[in-house]
Amino acid sequence: MKYAPRKVYIKENNVYVELSYTDFCRRRQADQSYMDKLFIPVQGCLLEVVREQYADFYRDKERWRYLQKLDTNHSLLSLEGFTDSEGNVLDFVVDEAVDVAETVVHGERTEEAEQTSYGA
Repeated sequence: MKYAPRKVYIKENNVYVELSYTDFCRRRQADQSYMDKLFIPVQGCLLEVVREQYADFYRDKERWRYLQKLDTNHSLLSLEGFTDSEGNVLDFVVDEAVDVAETVVHGERTEEAEQTSYGA
């Protein structure tokens, strides 16, 4: 973490106990078993977890960072970045270069012409 967490939650007797970061540091200095505990950052706090949860959390985090790097390297755009004038995420992006109505009419005329030529 880039800053000291607000709180630290450790497991004691299968129950989470809330500590200040200062208290946690004191305990870690006094009891070396704290050095073996694994924590993940959650909303500005540290939460003690088991090894499997720790590995899952950091695997997902590294995957996200990898994908972000790929996006940057390949100049990909996220559709989440497109918002309307009120800041709401758009569900679609309008391609104004294509006249959808004209495309549909053209498709229907082509279909009618094919049916007429086959039916004759």
